[in-house]
Amino acid sequence: MKSKLFSPIQIRGLTLKNRVVLSPMLTYEADHGFPTDWHLAHYGKFAVGGVGLVFVESTKVDPRGCTTPKDLGLWKDEFIAPLARITSFVKSRGSAIGIQLGHSGRKARNSLPWQGRLPLGPEQKGVDHDEEWELIGPSAIAASAKSSTPKEMTLSDIRAQIDMWGAATLRAHKAGFDVLEIHCAHGYLLHQFLSARANQRTDQYGGSMENRMRFTLETVEHVRALWPAQKPLFVRISAIDEAGWSIEESVVLCKRLKALGVDVIDCSAGGMAEYSIASGENRPGYGYQVPHAETVKRDAGILTMAVGLIIHADQAESILQNNQADLVAIGREMLHNPNWLMDAADKLNEEGIFDLVAENYGYWLEKRASTGFKRKTSTWLHGIDH
Repeated sequence: MKSKLFSPIQIRGLTLKNRVVLSPMLTYEADHGFPTDWHLAHYGKFAVGGVGLVFVESTKVDPRGCTTPKDLGLWKDEFIAPLARITSFVKSRGSAIGIQLGHSGRKARNSLPWQGRLPLGPEQKGVDHDEEWELIGPSAIAASAKSSTPKEMTLSDIRAQIDMWGAATLRAHKAGFDVLEIHCAHGYLLHQFLSARANQRTDQYGGSMENRMRFTLETVEHVRALWPAQKPLFVRISAIDEAGWSIEESVVLCKRLKALGVDVIDCSAGGMAEYSIASGENRPGYGYQVPHAETVKRDAGILTMAVGLIIHADQAESILQNNQADLVAIGREMLHNPNWLMDAADKLNEEGIFDLVAENYGYWLEKRASTGFKRKTSTWLHGIDH
């Protein structure tokens, strides 16, 4: 019996050849927002490895929304051509390609993670052309004690941001992306508006849950209207966070997102505190966010993608077989092994495992296998004349 992990799935007009997704992961290798050869090599190798849907990392709709000076951008037309080079290659290998659009809001303007991920001051010049790098957010409340206080967005600022998301959506289509994901998680701008801790506005965008959802819902509605009807739209959410946002509230939100034409909810968690929701005594175990995907799928009646320490083939298969999610996103484990898909197929006793990767890989690997060679053995010296 063919495993569910390797079965196709159709979402709107797109058919994914398997249920394995490269989770969007920031690489911090952009040059003033532009993708480089790094990105072509980075994303290309996962397509060569057979991943069904390759997601490009969080790409910013506004230079002010960059987490670091090395974030990818899609705030101007000049980014379209270099991104199209990546989408063309990935699709030539039979994989679909998606892009995650985001804005870090009050969590923007930081040093790189391996440089301490420290908030940078207003003297730091902007990503685009050394402009002033202004922090914006729903309220004038800093993300942490070390962070600068953002400017509270006006109603015209909110309208302008929605327009920026729309413009980036059109550019993503022109660049050849098959799937678009809106980043509404991890304490970034849309998530900030959802949070009663970060959002203390007294107008129609603050206060009640309905008001706090308004910016997200208006953004999604605008994006869906511009994103082609045959192309799937995902939204990443923090299903729960450290500031009190609950899974029950996520279900309410996801029902509204479904009504607006969202196809898949990418279920993550946390991001509204300086500490991680999965740190200390709450150190995560395998698949620690899978229950969120299961709850949203069941109670909101929408397709979900599970993410978070999904490491093993049988673990991924179990998530799908148990109807906890419809797609499985692999992140850091895919960095460790870009050919995770072939390894998983081997462990799940799939037939034709060498057909999953590029033919000029599969040919030589199949020839090696035909010799009886077994990986991970300690018998390589057997038969050698000492």
